[in-house]
Amino acid sequence: MPTHDVLLVGSGPMAVDYWRVLNALSARVDVIGRSDASAATFAAATGATARAGGLERFLADGGRVPEHAIVAVGIEQLASVAGALIDHGAKRILLEKPGALTGSELSSLAAAADAKGARIFIAYNRRFHASTLAAQALIDQEGGARSVAFEFTEWSHVIAGLPKADGVKERWLIGNSTHVIDLAFFLGGAPTEFSSFTAGALDWHPASAVFAGAGRTDRGALFTYQANWASAGRWGVEVMLPSQRLILRPLETLQAIPLGKVAAVEVPINDAFDKAFKPGLYRQTKAFLSADAAGLCSITEQVARWPVYNRIAGYPTDA
Repeated sequence: MPTHDVLLVGSGPMAVDYWRVLNALSARVDVIGRSDASAATFAAATGATARAGGLERFLADGGRVPEHAIVAVGIEQLASVAGALIDHGAKRILLEKPGALTGSELSSLAAAADAKGARIFIAYNRRFHASTLAAQALIDQEGGARSVAFEFTEWSHVIAGLPKADGVKERWLIGNSTHVIDLAFFLGGAPTEFSSFTAGALDWHPASAVFAGAGRTDRGALFTYQANWASAGRWGVEVMLPSQRLILRPLETLQAIPLGKVAAVEVPINDAFDKAFKPGLYRQTKAFLSADAAGLCSITEQVARWPVYNRIAGYPTDA
């Protein structure tokens, strides 16, 4: 792989994870942080320098924006940062999920990218877990998923106390749970029709607390989902094939139940990169830096999927 210049916007824990991968890929990286404190924390974790002051100051000082950029900032800042990068010449941007806080922000960003000839990809790193790749290979061998079931329960007792910007917790399903939902549809196909139901409310997520639904994908698979943020549970995806049931729970692992059996057995996976770096991040970043960006979620795909997420969450259709 050729050496790339990459601008990494953000200096928090996610940016640290990206820097470690970029360093392993021999990329030349400039890091932009907002505060002196976050820049210092980044330097302590990586031994690399992060420029404080944010992207706006970097651009005002005449900083150069290379073709490749990775944006790892708060959800409320994602769209504005990516838009500024496009305006200053970035042509390929890996944007942390979900890409924006609202659908209108995301659609405007997609239009701006199209006008400037830039490509934006949404960083759903679970697509690149070793477990996902192994599951995909088995799914392909059997001609595709017959049905898919997934759960995206979130731990409300933990999330309630997290310090987040206004509006972020209220849209937590899109901001966080879509990691699971995207993965399920990545393995089973995009939804073409479905029914969705929600119930309850939480102080920090008034739209809904309990979720259930079912539908059909463009690959002919049926899918069901459920989650209860007011109860116990965890993330998980199950894919039913003619000869076996595949289980990703936790998502970093893969188990299978063969036809006629009840006990799950572990499926061997090549997860060396997932153990050396944040799971999925090495392969995702390598795909981003490659010519074809295979497996990545394009911003066009994310715009098309946004109404689905709104329906699952019980958010307004124009949110």
